[in-house]
Amino acid sequence: MYNRSPSILFLALFAFLTLQLNAQREPDKIFMNNIKTVQLSMYGDQLAYPIISLNGNQQLQLDFDDMDADVKNYYYNIELRNADWSAVQMSYFDYAKGYPNQRITSYRSSTQTLTNYTHYQLNFPDRYIVPTKAGNYVLKVFLNGDTSRLAFTKRFLVVNKLMGVTAQVQQPFDQRLFRSHQKINLAVNAGTVNVSYPQQQVKVVILQNNRWDNAIRELKPNIIRNNIYEYNAEADCLFSAMREWRWLDLTSFRLLSDRVRRQQNTNTGFDLFTIPDMSRDIQRYVYYRDYNGLYASITNENINPYWQGDYATVHFTYAPPGNTPYPQDLYLIGQITNYGKDEEAKMNWNAEQGVYQATLWLKQGYYDYAYGLAEKKNGKLVFVTDRTEGNIWETENEYMILVYYRELGGRYDQLLNITTLSSMANRPGQF
Repeated sequence: MYNRSPSILFLALFAFLTLQLNAQREPDKIFMNNIKTVQLSMYGDQLAYPIISLNGNQQLQLDFDDMDADVKNYYYNIELRNADWSAVQMSYFDYAKGYPNQRITSYRSSTQTLTNYTHYQLNFPDRYIVPTKAGNYVLKVFLNGDTSRLAFTKRFLVVNKLMGVTAQVQQPFDQRLFRSHQKINLAVNAGTVNVSYPQQQVKVVILQNNRWDNAIRELKPNIIRNNIYEYNAEADCLFSAMREWRWLDLTSFRLLSDRVRRQQNTNTGFDLFTIPDMSRDIQRYVYYRDYNGLYASITNENINPYWQGDYATVHFTYAPPGNTPYPQDLYLIGQITNYGKDEEAKMNWNAEQGVYQATLWLKQGYYDYAYGLAEKKNGKLVFVTDRTEGNIWETENEYMILVYYRELGGRYDQLLNITTLSSMANRPGQF
């Protein structure tokens, strides 16, 4: 017995450290299978990225469902991170006010649904937990006040606008990229912030449609004029334009949208089968308004989507050209699968039918999604959409520019500007 105890302790410690390291490497992750439909957004707007101003009065809204349909004691806290989402060497009380672990007290059992669940909701910051530094943050939700029992983590941003940014989306000059990519030209104005070494102290990150998986980092200014830093090198700030995202309307399970081919309903649940998708890389470009890869829990019926929206098993099918599998793995990407990071995102090849298939358990709502082929770049898994979706310069994309600053000898990266812009802005003939 005495020989086994150290092994048990070692395994428990190893499991705890592994969980903590995974949470640090991937700030958006669900650790418990009973947790579904996790959304962190601005209060009252599911499609707004979770950003608050330092010392401001904005609030964020967290929603999630526990499919065990019982009542649990979920707690939360926040953790400051660096620009690359690595951990900072600071104590909790250096970057936040309030007690570090607070219980989520707002919850409600589902009603008028075939699928039973408990819906939890949290609005913060509040009087209990308030961030006091500008930067990247991770919201952690865990069971029974035990931080080692993580349910999920979500990232959010706190900004203190002390720097300025001017930016615009342009067509690349390179003829090889002219019709398929979008380029961001930008300049950072440090203002009165004391910057001695801009190449080291100022970090710029650019997101396309709120995606962190294909974010552009490690940018260096190619022109420095006093306190203005320009990032306009021809090979910098280039994004594949993709197309408008595919969509799936699940706002009702009774009145099906034209993207659902058929359904099989029972007394205990819904099964929905989507129309098979195909590659769009050679299709003619068509503009339509989309959610830029996001989803929203909404219904077209007179019910509350948070605790009266039902769940369905949704079957996706993708038919590759010639019904021949790709050399790489195919993934269903978008917020619907945490941009390919959920286990269900990988599509399975059905050799008999010559198609890829995937099954997701989804709540009533409106979903954007796309298909991407998995590739390894710089040791990370990325999803390339060139062959599955195609790239068209005219595509409407939203870009977010984040500017970080670290003081000489500082212990963390401050977030001193967030600027958003649309690829449609200032384009002739567009609105």
